[in-house]
Amino acid sequence: MTTPLPCRPGCGACCIAPSISSPIPGMPQGKAAGARCAQLSDDNRCLIFGRPERPAVCGGLKPEAAMCGDNAEQAMMWLTRLEAATRP
Repeated sequence: MTTPLPCRPGCGACCIAPSISSPIPGMPQGKAAGARCAQLSDDNRCLIFGRPERPAVCGGLKPEAAMCGDNAEQAMMWLTRLEAATRP
């Protein structure tokens, strides 16, 4: 098992690339893949991190070297491919 990495400041790829079907404050129907989460700040930080209203799927997504790559662009590409591969 790999040890989760700390989130890369300013990245936000995991709050943009995947679809989320759970309600999010400001997005009661969740969000589409590629849409920016309403709870993502201007500097790409989760405004509800650690709070009970944060969707469980968000808390379950742990940063890892393969997912995050070397920069936000690589993370976005990896997560976009994962989203496409797991689409129903």
